[in-house]
Amino acid sequence: MKPDIEIAREAAKKPIGEVAAMLGIPLEAISPYGGDKAKISLDYLDSLAQRPDGRLILMTGISPTPAGEGKTTTLVGLNDALNRLGHKAVACLREPSLGPCFGMKGGATGGGMSQLTPMDDINLHFTGDFHAITAANNLLAAMLDNHIHWGNALGIDLDSVRFRRTLDINDRTLREFPTTTKGMTRDTGFDIVAASELMAIFTLADGFADLDRRLGDIVVADNRDGEPVYSRDLEAVGAMTVLLRQAMAPNLVQTLENNPALVHGGPFANIAHGCNSIVATRASLKLADYVVSEAGFGADLGAEKFFNIKCRVAGLQPAAAVVVATVRALKMHGGVARADLAKPDVAALAEGMANLRRHVQNVGKFGVPVVVALNRFDGDTPQEIDSVQSAMAELGVEAVECSHWADGGRGAEKLAGKVRELADSGKAAFKPIYPDDLSLADKIRAVARKIYGAADVDLPAAAAEQLRQWEAQGRGHLPVCIAKTQYSFSSDPTALGAPSGHTLPVREVRLFNGAGFIVVITGNIMTMPALPREPAANHIRLDADRNIVGLF
Repeated sequence: MKPDIEIAREAAKKPIGEVAAMLGIPLEAISPYGGDKAKISLDYLDSLAQRPDGRLILMTGISPTPAGEGKTTTLVGLNDALNRLGHKAVACLREPSLGPCFGMKGGATGGGMSQLTPMDDINLHFTGDFHAITAANNLLAAMLDNHIHWGNALGIDLDSVRFRRTLDINDRTLREFPTTTKGMTRDTGFDIVAASELMAIFTLADGFADLDRRLGDIVVADNRDGEPVYSRDLEAVGAMTVLLRQAMAPNLVQTLENNPALVHGGPFANIAHGCNSIVATRASLKLADYVVSEAGFGADLGAEKFFNIKCRVAGLQPAAAVVVATVRALKMHGGVARADLAKPDVAALAEGMANLRRHVQNVGKFGVPVVVALNRFDGDTPQEIDSVQSAMAELGVEAVECSHWADGGRGAEKLAGKVRELADSGKAAFKPIYPDDLSLADKIRAVARKIYGAADVDLPAAAAEQLRQWEAQGRGHLPVCIAKTQYSFSSDPTALGAPSGHTLPVREVRLFNGAGFIVVITGNIMTMPALPREPAANHIRLDADRNIVGLF
């Protein structure tokens, strides 16, 4: 017998044309992938340019723990609740990566009665966008090596080659290895596609003209005179754009309550900029009154990059933000072991509240009004709920208890009412926390000090010199994208709560010239993750009826 949630998934699905019609999208403007997902025509979306924008709401969260926070689940629940209250709302999310699906984290389509469908398809191959991005990335890498093989007319310095291949699977063996071209050996490696410059370009480009420009601006290496060599010098841009042609159209799916969701692009937030595509976000703002979008992991990562990178690039003006927390996770930040989370512990909860408090305050530094979504679990006591709400009240912020995992949109209606109130209040006065003309090193320090609570940044001489060179080349205006552990405000994943006064250790810096930002890699973070001792892939299979089981 099928579980209740499996029955709900099957019963929930409307034909995708009906879901499109909820947003006023005509049938001829979508390209269905089966009956339950579709791509929306970019030509149709271009025709909406003169429509006014809806309100943009950011969903972010506290620093993640093994106890679970439910950020995506809360986003879906809030979107369903806004629709239940009679508003035209759409959820705007990233596409899941196969790396976490088969690794440790699992999928990214929500849970319980607040999730997207078709869950299996979205978490796996979906409409092939990730494969197209991987192919375009690796085509450029192949054309670079091919150019060197056939005489190296551009005079590329092999030691300066910085463009890496990508794969959408966690594989530590591919992180670093030597490669030989015509007897010349250099070190290279793979990044996971969700951390690649191609993924960043895909999600930050606002159309094909911008995509072409950004692809052409990729710096693949330097020549022997120390001048940058671009992908356009390799004449790779046209073929890369062709591979991305269909992928650029945003994907339309639905929630279990048949409400629309656009799922498009998927950069990680711990090692990339963590936001869905600008194309999908702008489309959603033209199609709906309220758009609930997410940024990955805690607000120190996803929200910071959403504000400082995505909103800066796209000119977006968020109207409100939601920070998701759970009593269980806050108790872990207060020192409670996972095995003891079921026991009431108001003292540990109060200690762990420092993590939530800092995230809420950080969002406020960007001038965006915020509400806390307290995602309730069975076993949370009234005293613990009251403790969180009282602590937030001291900051002038409301913490709204939600039960959307069990009750769907109905369990998030109170949250939806508060979010609507904030979004319509006109209180938002969004502003990034550093200006374009600040030096690159000082931009890193600004994020470390203002968002992470760090005392300083340990910037090695080689990295500092590289930043100065990029500034001399006219790239000092670019924002920074800091790759850092998601588990802590510091670079130490075991430092829970809200550590302060630490030093942020920078390991290396990378130029993502086409994407338009500087990647700053800190601590032990890797741009190609690894599988855990017991990967989730161990438990994923087809049953006798060819249904996928074990995917979560």
